[in-house]
Amino acid sequence: MNQEDPALSKVDVDRPSSARIYDYFLGGAHNFEVDRRAAADMVKTHPAAGLGMQANRSYLRRAVRYLCEQGIDQFLDLGSGIPTVGNVHEIAQRANPDARVVYVDVEPIAVTHSNTILTGNDKAIAIQADMRNSDEVLSHSDTLRLLDLARPVALIIAGVLQYIPDGDDPAAMIARYVARMAPGSYVALSHPSTDGMSEERRNGARTASTVYDRTATPFAYRSRAEFETFFAGLDLVEPGVTFMWSWRPESETEAEGLGGRATGLAGVARKP
Repeated sequence: MNQEDPALSKVDVDRPSSARIYDYFLGGAHNFEVDRRAAADMVKTHPAAGLGMQANRSYLRRAVRYLCEQGIDQFLDLGSGIPTVGNVHEIAQRANPDARVVYVDVEPIAVTHSNTILTGNDKAIAIQADMRNSDEVLSHSDTLRLLDLARPVALIIAGVLQYIPDGDDPAAMIARYVARMAPGSYVALSHPSTDGMSEERRNGARTASTVYDRTATPFAYRSRAEFETFFAGLDLVEPGVTFMWSWRPESETEAEGLGGRATGLAGVARKP
């Protein structure tokens, strides 16, 4: 990571970042020692922490493939984070070279690295904005250049809503985006949850999540009932809200490999 890049001059290398911790668990290279220490502290009480993040990435890949099969060729990825292998544009443009993708993240390091990777790709861009401000995101010049909101679009919020506190009303935030999307659009969401864990694992996971108190984005688990409220007014596609590893797994081996260990929730829904 080039710390001399002026675009990254304001990056705090002494404070862990949720995006860089995620990058570390996925085997990425865009993280610092402070992030790796935070990750190590997490696995002391929640050994499956990294597995849950890998399950989220796997769900994202399957969801994007499904959306492409439904004819979706426009994607808005909120809280996209630092680019690692298996980004939305890689999956979507492999299925449809004309697919367009707008990544949105509030962290300058994520946006800078995303746009470095996207150099020469005129159908994908990363913008720096706070996903909670739907007007800012949807009126951004690059969003308007790449996405036609009069046509169906896929809104993706994968493994990010845990950083949006209840006080910011994430359900209302999602509803504001959906209101601007055309009928036939889709929403793909995933979220960490302690549902399905034993009491011992649940306590360990909650202790591990306190690591995020050191970052600018404190973390909150949510239950299935809480997660389901994010799909209000939408038609869930099969299999509905389920564990990430069991949302349309590509093979029995994949599902069995994660089953019982990674318990985050996921779902995809269509705007009628």
